[in-house]
Amino acid sequence: MSDLTPNPDPHQDDLPQDPDRPAGEEEKDGLLDDLDVDPALASAVLEIEGHLAGEGWDQPARLYALVDTAALVRQEPVLAAQMGLDASSEQGSLTAVEQDQLPPDVPLEQVLETILWPAGVAGCAAVVERLVLPPGADTAVPEDPAEAEAFAREHPDRQEVRIVAGATRDGSTYCALRLRAHDDDQSVVGGADLVPGLLALLRATLEEDEGMTETTADRTEQPGGTA
Repeated sequence: MSDLTPNPDPHQDDLPQDPDRPAGEEEKDGLLDDLDVDPALASAVLEIEGHLAGEGWDQPARLYALVDTAALVRQEPVLAAQMGLDASSEQGSLTAVEQDQLPPDVPLEQVLETILWPAGVAGCAAVVERLVLPPGADTAVPEDPAEAEAFAREHPDRQEVRIVAGATRDGSTYCALRLRAHDDDQSVVGGADLVPGLLALLRATLEEDEGMTETTADRTEQPGGTA
């Protein structure tokens, strides 16, 4: 049994409206220059983003466990070999392990509110595509969720964005955003706090639960895939 699958545990945070971000001009290597950014986390998030960029748009939400690469090679040699990690030379790096496909009819926010990662997971990352509106448009968004979604889809200035957000147990966070209208690697926007609501939900899944026992963690299932 692997210890990379999250365990049930409710959390009650709301995901605020995603911010509208203009396309950036930085190369991906430049996205790691921020001194406040954890380079291992940023590299893992950007690797996920780059991998998914090749699969096109209109993709479902995804969830990843982030594990220490050297520990993964040592503790899960079969899984590591399947991922091409045959040596523990990547000291200090994180490897993304994709989880089972998320329920298509359940919003990502609700999924994150029901999970808690076991201790062997150093961090986690989530991917979701969203519609974002220009500044000021939020004042006209209807309160009813269905009406709000219709309002966003019909707004002439809407933008489609893919969000890849990650967090670690030590509190580090990183996001990578790609606009569909600027679908190239040079226009990916990266930063430590671009989508604070989603990051708060990810951090909550990594909080220690005093009621969680080692037995509970040992009952986790095999991960659904790898990145």
